Amino acid sequence: MMFLNFLLQDNTVKDTIANAANAATTDATVTEKISYLSFVLKGGVMIIPIIVLLFFCIYVIIERYLSIKKVTKQDVMMINDIRMNLKMGKIDNALMVCTRQPSASGNILRSGIALIGRPISEIESVMDKTADVEIAQMEKGLSYLGLISGIAPILGFIGTISGVIKIFYSISNSGNLNIQTISGGLYEKMISSGAGLVVGVIAYAGYHLFNMMIDNFTLKVQKQTLELINIIHEPQNGN
Repeated sequence: MMFLNFLLQDNTVKDTIANAANAATTDATVTEKISYLSFVLKGGVMIIPIIVLLFFCIYVIIERYLSIKKVTKQDVMMINDIRMNLKMGKIDNALMVCTRQPSASGNILRSGIALIGRPISEIESVMDKTADVEIAQMEKGLSYLGLISGIAPILGFIGTISGVIKIFYSISNSGNLNIQTISGGLYEKMISSGAGLVVGVIAYAGYHLFNMMIDNFTLKVQKQTLELINIIHEPQNGN
């Protein structure tokens, strides 16, 4: 008799565990069915401008990356070919070397080679101005990323604050303080802050990474400018 009772209790425990496991599986399935989009859209009205800023931020990052990568391409043989042609007095060939690959450094060197025969100070001044123009072209659009990195988190914070105000306004009208209502409303509104921070971090990272790329290019261009000035001086010293 005791053995039968033990078996019945054992089966009851197994059924309880099985039911709990099935319930957990069902809850997990229901949770998995919730799409990320519907979850994000629970963030309130402010989530819409944040999503718009996200897509615009991604567009600016892709466009600037492709553009900067293209114009900062370095031809490792360019300065050596320019030196060889200038030593032989072939200025036209040196200009052609600068244009064989479209790049910002080629444009800067070409602006200096085109003025060979004029004072060195004038050549340096023109090359510096050309470099400033090329760098300004690279920085075009980066201000948008800086703006987004500041605006997106603020929009998310505004969305959260407005949601909290609505929650407490409802509580004051109904007089019903329910922890489920408060926590549910808060998690929905915190989505707005989280989304704003994510967009802000993406824009902030893109802004500074592009500035690092431009700074590296500026350093390389300065080295090439000094090399070209030295090349121009070489025939004069020889004479």
